[in-house]
Amino acid sequence: MQTTELAPKREIFGWGMFDFANQGYTLLIITVIYGDLFTRVIVGDAPDYRLGNLFWSLALAASYLMVVVANPLCGAIMDYSASRKRFLFASYLLTVFTTALLYFVEPGWIAVAMLLILLSNFAYSMGEGFISSFLTDLGPRKALGWISGLGWGMGYIGGLIATAFTLFFLGDVSLENYNTIRWVGPFAGIFFLLAAIPTFLWVRERGTAQKLPPGQGLMAVGVARIKRTLAEIQQFRDLRTLLISIFFAMAGIYIIIAFSFIYGAQVIGWDEAVRNYMFVTVQITAAIGAIGFGFIQSRIGARTTYIISLLLWLLAILAIWQTPAFTALLGRWLGVDWQAQYVFLFAGVLAGTSLGSSQSAGRALVGVLTPNGKSAEFFGFWGMSSKLAAVFGIVGLGLIQLAFGLADAILFCLVLFVIAIICVLPVNETRGTQVADNWREDAPQALS
Repeated sequence: MQTTELAPKREIFGWGMFDFANQGYTLLIITVIYGDLFTRVIVGDAPDYRLGNLFWSLALAASYLMVVVANPLCGAIMDYSASRKRFLFASYLLTVFTTALLYFVEPGWIAVAMLLILLSNFAYSMGEGFISSFLTDLGPRKALGWISGLGWGMGYIGGLIATAFTLFFLGDVSLENYNTIRWVGPFAGIFFLLAAIPTFLWVRERGTAQKLPPGQGLMAVGVARIKRTLAEIQQFRDLRTLLISIFFAMAGIYIIIAFSFIYGAQVIGWDEAVRNYMFVTVQITAAIGAIGFGFIQSRIGARTTYIISLLLWLLAILAIWQTPAFTALLGRWLGVDWQAQYVFLFAGVLAGTSLGSSQSAGRALVGVLTPNGKSAEFFGFWGMSSKLAAVFGIVGLGLIQLAFGLADAILFCLVLFVIAIICVLPVNETRGTQVADNWREDAPQALS
């Protein structure tokens, strides 16, 4: 049930600590270290790494397809049985275990690496949806923006700490340094294991478990609840329209998350030092974007904040794509001899701000429009939309770059964000909030 009062500060902090913990996985495994390690060392099909990029895309896409199937069903079951915390704990343990096992992968063990990435990313992604379902328990709808922004901001700080430690102690991504850099898996797992402990200590499981109808199990109940929601989806047309927009926006975001540092290495040709500067730049600006736009949302509304964040993405993608051209223009206009890799850092500022603001605003807007008593289920649909978008975006980019190269394939993201903006324009936040406030769950026997 949507609350009208803020939860205790300790609980909000504990909830945010899961974002703090899981960003270590996202950055170390998906974005900064292991994606680059997989393409350039484990697969190692130099000089253009197109096959490695494609295999990386397929492993992530397969894990996201699993989430698409499992997330809404788990959400419906969790709402009915008041078991969100237990599901969250299971996903957390699976993420830690499979991530730590990446240590044992050797160069050339492509299938083993892909399997572990599939399992760990599936577990991480499921947990991302599970923890988000607690958002509506933490405060009134008007406070969800800054609470979501705080969580994302803590996440980027956690990612900064985890990745800075890794880069400092484990060194560069190379075959020569493989015996050291392979420790990135165990470190990411242990960081997640320890940093998420406050979540399980302080976040409360609200709601009351309902009795199962005669002759039915939880799986049947979950399927029935999803069928009923889909049959009544017209009542939630603003939330439905938002999820379509999120599909296209997240397709672009997941491309950036999965390929930005690969793009820097393969297209921009940056040095290890510049890679580190980019990481710090993106993390700091993403934290500022998430927290800053979270507070702005309480003043201008969730929908408007979300649209502004998508417009920022358009500027960021253009800056990424045109980095070499901008570098040449600066040389002619200002008479400076800058390298493209340093100009690329300015694109990182835009991308980081866009990343933090759009993810925070999107999650908060889902919370604002979520009906009473359906938090886990509707955040399950949010997870399904996001991960289906990841499959679409990452595989799409993988195939496009196979034909045209990664430098021009990045324009695919520009198209995705334009569509996301067009899709969200019809959303009426006031109307959607009223529907959510007035919604009442049917009696349990209606399931049978």
